[in-house]
Amino acid sequence: MIKKLEPCPCGSNKTFGNCCQSIIANDSASSAEQLMRSRYTAFVLGDAKYLLQTWHPDTCPHNFQLGQSRWLRLTIHHADTNTVSFSAAFHSGNKGMLLEETSRFVCMDGHWRYLDGDCTVNPIKRNALCFCGSDIKYKNCCGKRSTSEA
Repeated sequence: MIKKLEPCPCGSNKTFGNCCQSIIANDSASSAEQLMRSRYTAFVLGDAKYLLQTWHPDTCPHNFQLGQSRWLRLTIHHADTNTVSFSAAFHSGNKGMLLEETSRFVCMDGHWRYLDGDCTVNPIKRNALCFCGSDIKYKNCCGKRSTSEA
C-alpha cells in the first residue's frame, strides 16, 4: 500500500495523495496522460478493478488478470490529446523487462478510457544503462537487486 505522502509511482514528482490517489478513487483523469499515469499506478497497487473500469468496453478483455510482476518505473516519452508513448520497467520473477507502448485513449461521457496500444516487451539487457536513472549498467544496479531477491 502506498501512503498519501509518499511519491506517486507514476513519476509525476507529486505525492500519491496529490496525484493518482484521487484519480483512481474518483475515475477523474482529465487527460489521456493522466489516465495512463493512474493506470500504471493501478498496476503497481494491483488494482484490477480500476484497470477494468478505465478500459474501453469494446476492447476490454473478459479474462483479464494481474500477473505477479513488480512495476518499477514509468517514463512518459510523448503525450498528446489521444495517445501516450511510454516505457515501463518491471521485474517478472527475477528478470528485468521493459514494456514500450504507444497507447490510444478516448473520452467517453466525460471519462477517459484506454482503447488499445501497440507494444513490445523485451528483457532489459544486462549492459544497458539502468532504467532507474543511476547512469550505471543494469546488471550492476537494479538487475543485481532482482537476482538477489529471487
